Parts: sequence; C-alpha cells; structure tokens
Amino acid sequence: MVAAIAVAALAAVALAARAPVDGPAPRASSPEAIELTIYGAASLKGALETARMAYEVATPGTTLLLATDSSAALATQIEQGAPADVFLSADATNPRKLVDAGLADGAPVPFAGNQLTIIVPAVNPAGIVSPADVVRPGVQIIAAGDAVPITGYAELVIDNLAREAADAPGFVAAYAANIVSREDNVKAVVAKIELGEGDAAFVYATDALASRRVSTVPVPDRVNVTAIYEGVVLRTSGHSVAAHAFLDWFAGPAGTAILSDFGFRRPS
Repeated sequence: MVAAIAVAALAAVALAARAPVDGPAPRASSPEAIELTIYGAASLKGALETARMAYEVATPGTTLLLATDSSAALATQIEQGAPADVFLSADATNPRKLVDAGLADGAPVPFAGNQLTIIVPAVNPAGIVSPADVVRPGVQIIAAGDAVPITGYAELVIDNLAREAADAPGFVAAYAANIVSREDNVKAVVAKIELGEGDAAFVYATDALASRRVSTVPVPDRVNVTAIYEGVVLRTSGHSVAAHAFLDWFAGPAGTAILSDFGFRRPS
C-alpha cells in the first residue's frame, strides 16, 4: 500500500515538472496580418489579379487590395491623400511626379514594357488595314483623355507616322479631327471598340491580346513606341517594408513571369 502511494506521488511530481507553470504551452506565433493597397494602371488589371493570388500564397498573412484605373487618375487620387501603399503606373511620368512631390518612399522601379497596336471591331466596318488609315475622312477614333498615358504614346506614334507622310501637319490634324470620344482609361477605350461604337483605337498590345471581340492592325516597329511601366512605394504607407517587398517581387522573376503571360515585355 505504501509502495503504491509512493509510485503515485512520483508520477504526479513528474507530470508537474513537464507542465508549464503559467498554463498550456504557447502556440507558434503566426505572421502579422498585413493589408496592402495596390493602385495599378488599368492595363495591368488581369496581370495584377493573377499576381495577387500568387503573392498571397507565397506570403502568408499578406492580403493585396487592388484598385485599377488610369495612371493619371490614380496619381491624382494619391496627391489628394488616397491611402495606397504601392502605385504601379503605365508610364514613368506619374511615379516621378509623386517622387518630386515628396510622396514616394524611394526611387521608381521599372517593372514592365508594352507596345502599341491598333484595334478595330471584329467585323472592321471601316476597313482599317494599316496605321495610315486612321486619318481617312470619316474614320471614328476612340481615344483616352489627354492625361492618360496611352494618349501620349499614341501621339508619339502619330508623329512618327506623320514624318513619313507628304503632309505631316495635315496628318496630325486629320487624326485629331477623327477623334469622336475620349475615355477615362484604356479599358474603357477597348470596351467602346468591342461594342462597335468606334472604328479604331490605339491601345497597348496587352489589351488587344486580352480581348476576343476586337481585331488588330499592327503598328510597324519603325514607328512604334515602347511604354515603360514604373512603380513606387508611397511614403504614407503604414507597411513600408511589406510594400517594398511586394514591389521587388513584382519587378523580379516571379512578377516578370506573370507579366510575360499577359503579353508584357521586360522594361528596357
């Protein structure tokens, strides 16, 4: 009997020695939950949605909130105090404007390149077969607003085409006269052409690739331009380290592979 009591007492001491003094064993710490708001150019919409899923799997605890629109519109929102962490622009002008205004945390990071093409409705009612056709009388051109990056790139292509024309000033004026509407961003431009509400539009090659309801008229390399996309982390970000980590990832091999799948090029 005494032996049994002694054995039981020793067992109780052993159990007590293994148990923590203040309660159950602590659980392994989980990553801090972080939400990053990513402002991106409208032409990045598909690539960013894919990147979001890949990054959230690769970085447990981080959630990406995406907002896409014209780069110019997004930059204006940031200037007015919109709470974003990362800005991904379809040009270099808007990110550098934020740097100059003291609103960026670090220098802009180039992450993609794009080129222009002409899209027409699938049935091509105006019979557009070459870039020079966009200045024919009566052709209805859908364009974006003056501040939208695609507009500046399209004007560079028109200038290049005009240099090959006999009447360069007339060529530029004829193109401007054919513009029948200006949209908020390049996605809205594509939508107008898909609906047959215009005869032609200059868009990014990636936007043409993403639509099954338009046909394309290639822009020759000799007159085409390359759009360089740049991103910045914003100084007001509450998660600066995480924001820089995402931008580095998106500009690195993993992000580049996703962008390539959507037709983007490496920045040059």
